[in-house]
Amino acid sequence: MQQRQLGPFSVSAIGFGCMNVSMGYGERLDDDDSGRLYNAALDQGYNFLDTASLYGLGHNEGLIGKYLSSRRDEYTLASKCGFSRTEDGKTFMDGRPEILKQTCEDSLRRLNTDSIDLYYLHRIDPAVPVEDSVGALGELVVAGKIKTIGLSEISADSLRRAHAVHPITAVQSEYSLWTRTPERKILATCAELGVAFVPFSPLARQFLTGKCRDVSTVSETDIRATIARPRFEPENFAENEKLLIPYAAIAKRQGCSMAQLALAWLLAQGDNIIPIPGTKHMDWMIENAAAAEITLDAATVSELDTLINEDTVTGYRYTDALMASTDSEKDWIR
Repeated sequence: MQQRQLGPFSVSAIGFGCMNVSMGYGERLDDDDSGRLYNAALDQGYNFLDTASLYGLGHNEGLIGKYLSSRRDEYTLASKCGFSRTEDGKTFMDGRPEILKQTCEDSLRRLNTDSIDLYYLHRIDPAVPVEDSVGALGELVVAGKIKTIGLSEISADSLRRAHAVHPITAVQSEYSLWTRTPERKILATCAELGVAFVPFSPLARQFLTGKCRDVSTVSETDIRATIARPRFEPENFAENEKLLIPYAAIAKRQGCSMAQLALAWLLAQGDNIIPIPGTKHMDWMIENAAAAEITLDAATVSELDTLINEDTVTGYRYTDALMASTDSEKDWIR
């Protein structure tokens, strides 16, 4: 797979988002099947893996530590911190320095590694200045526990404040044809500061693949039935699904799948963009990797921009409560 630069690391143009096998989209994948999928992804050319302490409450990091530790020198490893749990098991944003440092120690143990290549603050804790959280991560860099620092779902202003404390290597936020928030400010800020941008949910939670056509079958615990519910409400989804008819025609004309078209569009947005689609399916993992070889001309990119964007899509990407609490949304004027 072609490579792109992620700070000091040369990584595959398309990374592998590991969350799906542990949580978020239906039942958890069998552990041994997950191990086979991860190893096959490395064989396929993915060398940038993205996980977090939150994913399966440590389960996902444990899978990587169990099944990929013998191949640790073959991939750049990203994980995340910034959440804690209440006594009754509920998770909450927690950016306190001492918590971030303890989370890192726990992650290192589960991942069976001495150092994490890219360590993100998963979300900004509104009760803790971002400078304090990033300062703690900077101390982890000095200690050799992590190599570089990232931020997730961050606003442009918060990125500048964080970057003034310690150089930021990457920003991760949701970005796809149907979620354009990063285009407001953060993409330009990343380009200015030399920061890589890592889109999660680049396939719009399966919508842009054309494989999610019946929302009535979505599990009650699925992300699409909870935090991302607005666009998957039956009436909204029915409207959004109409966009897939001309979209599928463009994919056919390009000689690629709908998923590959969505990823190729993202890659065309800039050389510093490295999407991380996730999947539990071997065939889909292979399909996604092939998108790195597709080059779209300017006319096709423009056609896609006009067809699917936040003005043509029905429903917000998150519930109102989550939208209000997400730092990256501060960049968007609605």
